[in-house]
Amino acid sequence: MGQDRHKLLTMKYVLVSGGGMSGIGKGIIASSTGLLLKTMGLKVTAIKIDPYLNIGTMSPLEHGEVFVLDDGGEVDLDLGNYERYLQISLSRENNITTGKIYHHVIERERKGDYLDVCIIELGGTVGDIESAAFIESMRQLRMKAGNKENFLHIHVTYIPVIHGEQKTKLTQQAIRDVRKEGLFPDLVACRCEKVLEPSTVVKIAQWCQVEPSQVVAVHDVSSTYHVPVLLESQGMLKTLRDILRLNELDVSPSLLKKGHQTWHAWKTLTTSQDHAHETVSIALVGKYTNLHDSYLSVIKSLEHAAMACSRKLNLIWVDAAHLEPANEVASPGEYHKAWHEMCTAQGILVPGGFGTRGTEGMIAAVIEYARNVCDIPNAASIELDPETSEPVVIFMPEIDRANLGGTMRLGLRPTLFQAGSEWSKLRALYGEEAKPSHGIAHKPNGVSTHISTPQSPSKDTTANGPTIEKAVDSSPLIIQERHRHRYEVNPAYIDTLASNGMAFIGKDDKAERMEIMELKDHPWYVGVQYHPEYLSRVLRPSKPYLGFVAAASGCLEEIIGRGKAVMNGEGLGGLVDGIDGVRI
Repeated sequence: MGQDRHKLLTMKYVLVSGGGMSGIGKGIIASSTGLLLKTMGLKVTAIKIDPYLNIGTMSPLEHGEVFVLDDGGEVDLDLGNYERYLQISLSRENNITTGKIYHHVIERERKGDYLDVCIIELGGTVGDIESAAFIESMRQLRMKAGNKENFLHIHVTYIPVIHGEQKTKLTQQAIRDVRKEGLFPDLVACRCEKVLEPSTVVKIAQWCQVEPSQVVAVHDVSSTYHVPVLLESQGMLKTLRDILRLNELDVSPSLLKKGHQTWHAWKTLTTSQDHAHETVSIALVGKYTNLHDSYLSVIKSLEHAAMACSRKLNLIWVDAAHLEPANEVASPGEYHKAWHEMCTAQGILVPGGFGTRGTEGMIAAVIEYARNVCDIPNAASIELDPETSEPVVIFMPEIDRANLGGTMRLGLRPTLFQAGSEWSKLRALYGEEAKPSHGIAHKPNGVSTHISTPQSPSKDTTANGPTIEKAVDSSPLIIQERHRHRYEVNPAYIDTLASNGMAFIGKDDKAERMEIMELKDHPWYVGVQYHPEYLSRVLRPSKPYLGFVAAASGCLEEIIGRGKAVMNGEGLGGLVDGIDGVRI
């Protein structure tokens, strides 16, 4: 008990809450604060508190994107921001919803890798009845954390502009509300359209009883990736260091060096993006295009890839329903506009979706190929047509067909590149990330399975340049990606598809599930069963997205060449899998 109390007192906590209104960027501010702390060489984790109850499968139309973690946890999209900014992998325990015991979750964090700082974002708005119990929990946590330097509270508010004047009443009321609940913010983060006027800062400080240095302005910027830089320019690093007395912590020199490298890379990348002149136009064909947050990780992955290719992203939203043949008569304007956008884009991306609406407009690559190349005109998915005579896509055998809620194949799963796939552009991009399996595929729950593998040479040289090292036992190359699905390609059609040119270059650890398909003689035609967007990072773009955007931009060979240089240990001036050859 004494040891747990010691951990509680030595760990630092940063609480980020919001007042006045929702949707003002608490998640980005929390993530940016965590990134700044990591640049100091600190070990940082994050927890998101959501004051709502969810049972079953989360709907993207209700919650925005459903983000999936390594352990299969389906969580709030803000955890995706934490992972992207902090370069960490979280678990379902990092998302607290109504019904979870917050103390248990924080206790688990303390028993981890002796973390230095825990960022806690309190969802919703202070004053909402749903948040009351969690606010009281945070008040008690601040007391139990001991000294003042162990707990820092950032309260996010909004500064509206009326007739050209920045108004502070909303912020004053938000501060009064949070203080009534027993919490006294150390920093007031003001979201605003333009830079805060000095007179506005003085007024906030005066009426909220804080020093002007405790008022942080977060005005609109061209990209959310600029927010950490914006905070740092206002002395946020010094403020965090002073209030939390971070200089007294024993920081590993290697982590400090890595933190400095990360910060240099971040600023270089985000600044250079403002000076990119070339644009890449990508058409995103989806079912939930009216709510862009439904595809947040997809958007971020495209942004990461575009930055790596020194391109500005022009994202074109295409409603899949507008592409369907029936719409040519029902709404010809929408139909022809959608098809024009498809035909003029440099790349077409079709992310996943559930249900039948719009599916003929975003038909899966395997079904389209079966119909138009393999001469199977009635090819369909069991999900869309339960009575189809040609079920090219079927339920996974282990899925409960009667109760679909919460019954998907979730989390980090292995994919093995198949023999003869050395020509693959995607395999070349994965490069040294694809590790020899040595006959073992590690499951997310810790269970391992044996893989029988044939003997072959110790190296494979791809057609695209990079040489991928292999183990002496010639184990297949393995990657780990996150999944969220309940349907798969029907094994009965694999031979037909393959004999007609659809190469399944990646399969699961039992070689039963098709994980990656790629057309050999196409600039870039790739389909994956997994969701690569969940593991894309600002400084380490997802490989399928990077290849897609690079091919659309006409620089795929250059990007693959950079990867070859990294694998050969050569220094780089550009961004590949980190920056300057540095692993993040």
